[in-house]
Amino acid sequence: MPKDTVPVNISRSLYEKIEAKVKESKGEFKNVEEFVEFVLSEVVKEEGEENVFTPEEEEEIKKRLRALGYL
Repeated sequence: MPKDTVPVNISRSLYEKIEAKVKESKGEFKNVEEFVEFVLSEVVKEEGEENVFTPEEEEEIKKRLRALGYL
């Protein structure tokens, strides 16, 4: 384990499910730890992203909401 990591505990059943995914990944991930780090990084990255609509998308959404009677 690299020096700059910390242990995280997960259930054995979850570990085994992830282990199966790693095997199915055909080399995309070397091990469970790499898979878990990738997934958690994606989740944290997505939390910081804000969904921003273009003016055209926003207008289309408004039209749909009006048609449904919400606006």
